[in-house]
Amino acid sequence: MKKIIYKNPNDAENFDMKRFLSSLGKYAKVSEKEASSALADFEQYETMHVSCLVEVGMKLINEKSGDAAAKEYFDAHSEYFDEGKFERLRRITGYLVGTLDRWNDAKKAEERARVKHSVNSAIDDAARLAALETQAMEHNIAYATR
Repeated sequence: MKKIIYKNPNDAENFDMKRFLSSLGKYAKVSEKEASSALADFEQYETMHVSCLVEVGMKLINEKSGDAAAKEYFDAHSEYFDEGKFERLRRITGYLVGTLDRWNDAKKAEERARVKHSVNSAIDDAARLAALETQAMEHNIAYATR
């Protein structure tokens, strides 16, 4: 039987379709067949986080009752989305990092000196070349003064 994790893995509970349908029923009339079909993508997993259920519920409610009801459902269950706990990860010079706080001076200098590629093709080549030359000069000056 599938387990639903609410806060942490130690507090997992058995999934209860009636409870799920009851939570949806306040916002839209969703049949058990529709809910089962929407949850089919998650059948392969033994456990899943409650936020997955909330997202499926929002989709079902949106189809039946519209955006306003789906937003109301999300707002009622937003406690399961701990947005403040996610950290931005970047791949910099071969490392996955959130911040550069723990890097030594050499790694920080390497990060400052690396060429940052732009996906914006609206910048003309002359401006790009000038920026690269400036960046190279800054790097050489910083290197020479050490």
